[in-house]
Amino acid sequence: MNSHLKLRREAGCGAIIPRGWGMAWYEPRRRVSVYFPVPLHWVLRAMREFAYRLRLALRAPRMERAEVLAMQRSHSERQRFADEYARGYLAGWRECFHTCLETVEEEIARGDEIWDIGDLLAGAPKPSRDN
Repeated sequence: MNSHLKLRREAGCGAIIPRGWGMAWYEPRRRVSVYFPVPLHWVLRAMREFAYRLRLALRAPRMERAEVLAMQRSHSERQRFADEYARGYLAGWRECFHTCLETVEEEIARGDEIWDIGDLLAGAPKPSRDN
């Protein structure tokens, strides 16, 4: 027979909460609300929040280390932007180069048409290409 008093109750979404119990906190990962008797839930919530903030403060890096981390973060972000710019610049340059190269190749392929127009204007017959 279980004779100890249960002060904590957990309830999922849509569960019925008995009168006299208040929600102390919600745990989103488990999707569970934690309930305690009404005057006690405020105290336990405050204690939980205080413990959380104390753990954050104790685990936080020192000021110098935080500044170094911020500098590294900003440098890596600038480097990433520079790499993206360079990739875009090179891609645009290659596209422009290939377009110019195609245009030059088309002009070279049509180079014999220039002589045809000159012969047409001069009235001379077109020479044969069988040499």
